[in-house]
Amino acid sequence: MFSAKKTAQVVDEVDVALIGAGIMSATLGAMLRELEPSWTQMIFERLDGPAMESSSPWNNAGTGHSALCELNYTPERNGRIDITKALGVNEKFQKSRQFWSHQLNNGILTDPKEFINPVPHVSFAQGEIQVDYLQRRFDALKDNHLFPEMEISTDDDVFAEKLPLMAEGRDFKRNKVAISWTERGTDVNFGALTKQFLTAAKASGTEIRYGHEVIDLKRVGDGWKVYTKNLHTGDITVVKAKFVFVGAGGYALDLLRKAGVREVAGYAGFPVSGLWLRAKNQDLIDQHHAKVYGKASVGAPPMSVPHLDTRVIDGERGLLFGPYGGWSPKFLKKGSYLDLFKSIRPHNVPSYLGVAVQEFGLTKYLVDEVRKSFSDRVEALRDYVPSANEDDWETVIAGQRVQVIKPAGPPQFGTLEFGTTLVNNQDGTIAGLLGASPGASITPAVMLELLERCFGEHMIQWSEKIQELVPSYGIKLAKDQKLYDEMWEYTQKTLKLDEPRQF
Repeated sequence: MFSAKKTAQVVDEVDVALIGAGIMSATLGAMLRELEPSWTQMIFERLDGPAMESSSPWNNAGTGHSALCELNYTPERNGRIDITKALGVNEKFQKSRQFWSHQLNNGILTDPKEFINPVPHVSFAQGEIQVDYLQRRFDALKDNHLFPEMEISTDDDVFAEKLPLMAEGRDFKRNKVAISWTERGTDVNFGALTKQFLTAAKASGTEIRYGHEVIDLKRVGDGWKVYTKNLHTGDITVVKAKFVFVGAGGYALDLLRKAGVREVAGYAGFPVSGLWLRAKNQDLIDQHHAKVYGKASVGAPPMSVPHLDTRVIDGERGLLFGPYGGWSPKFLKKGSYLDLFKSIRPHNVPSYLGVAVQEFGLTKYLVDEVRKSFSDRVEALRDYVPSANEDDWETVIAGQRVQVIKPAGPPQFGTLEFGTTLVNNQDGTIAGLLGASPGASITPAVMLELLERCFGEHMIQWSEKIQELVPSYGIKLAKDQKLYDEMWEYTQKTLKLDEPRQF
């Protein structure tokens, strides 16, 4: 293979090469077509279709992450509820709504009901300690205009009205419960959204090469040589690009390393797989219409936050519970069992060892999760659905995620990150995205940050257009209620979230 790569000749030249046909590349490509329609683009995807890894609707919870119900965005610090992260995530999701609305108004996206639907977001607390926390969280958020129309109740009848499936068979006297909720939540099918973007990309002249894996990246002059292998024929070709975006999920870190991006020196990746329980009984699906998030067990990592999710996929409702942690050395769901071992380098060994020492709780959690039987998983589900019957549920494999391990000085040496990390080289000719949640929900905000980092010399001339794409760009919605209200009304109407749904 080395000799083939060495002798391969450049066969195409483009302005922008996008690696991965998921929501990240699709969004960046759409933005750049708006800002520089004359720039040529090409997309490379190792699988035979779009959105088949992390963006696939069954590989994620589909929550429009805006911190309405996710308790890990409002941690308790020194006895007080910290809403800083919740405000940030909420503002970023508003940018997503605005960008999608613009694309709909301009015919790039075609049908919002295919990819976004209104689903109430609910926070669920059990026991005196959790109920007290939920009340204080509600008090911290209720007067903020980013979280309007939130309600809270400890009344059993209200619980049963809002969440009949979760109320059936529940002993309310044995364990106090509380819920806070808002009707402003959404379910998002990122696979359908990606496909709409890529259909428009292809129509505008973007070439999408499926079944082509990027195997190497080499600097040449002021651009890059992108080496790709056709996985069906074995042929290796080279495309020259002025800018490269690596949206390859778990494979992004390895490709950035191959490109010699010094900014990822010391970085490592920790793969985590997941499982869902999916309802097979339509009666159960019909009884529940909400995304219900609870608190993770004491000592468990943020990724283990349990939630019972209504999904809307291809016009049909579904119901998921999880996630249950698992472990695989693969960096992608359709990756190799050698991925983890091949990623170990002398420069990131301290990072791995540092996290191994610090994250004992994560290791224990994963070991315990892997050992669980199907019956054990259903038993965990009964905290949410007390009447759950094993015959009504099935196990489905969720997407593979690679948590980022960032290098750090002693005594830590490495820190495990659970968010979304953007990395670019010094001259801004290559960038990549690492990490997981809130990921897809905040993609437009992440891509705006990428534009600032990598295309700084263009930002002044682009400023008016960017403001058209995302009206709240550069403005803190948390400090501008009037703009927030205007944008909410605008996006509700454009995304047709104010219209009743028939499932």
